Amino acid sequence: MSEWDKRSDQEWRERLTPEQYRVLRQEGTEHAGSNPLTLEKREGIYACAGCGQPLFTAAMKYESGTGWPSFFNVIEGAIATRSDLKLLLPRTEYHCAQCHGHQGHRFDDGPAPTGLRYCNNGVALTFLPAE
Repeated sequence: MSEWDKRSDQEWRERLTPEQYRVLRQEGTEHAGSNPLTLEKREGIYACAGCGQPLFTAAMKYESGTGWPSFFNVIEGAIATRSDLKLLLPRTEYHCAQCHGHQGHRFDDGPAPTGLRYCNNGVALTFLPAE
C-alpha cells in the first residue's frame, strides 16, 4: 500500500481545494472552459494536482474545442483506466495511477497518431513549465 492509499478523507480535504477534492476524490467534472490550462501553450509537464505525478507532456496536448485540456497520449504508466457507466453509455474513465485521483475520460475521437482524446479536468492538473 502506497503513502497515497493511506491518506484519510480529511487529509485529502486539507491538501486540496474544494473543487479539486470534488473532481479528484469524488469523480466530479468542472465546467467546460472554466480552467486556464485549457488555453496553456507553453512547453512543460501536466502533473496530477493530487500527488504531482507527471501525466502528460505539452507535446501531447492539442486543441479539441471541448473546453477542457485534451491530450492524444499519456506518459507511460501514469494512468489507470476503468469502465464508467454513469451516463448509461460506456465510457473509459481514467485516474492517476499513483494517487487514484480522477482526471477525466478517454474517447476514441482524437487526432493521429493515437486517435485518442484524454479529456482532462484542468483543476485535476498542475502545470510545470519547462525551464
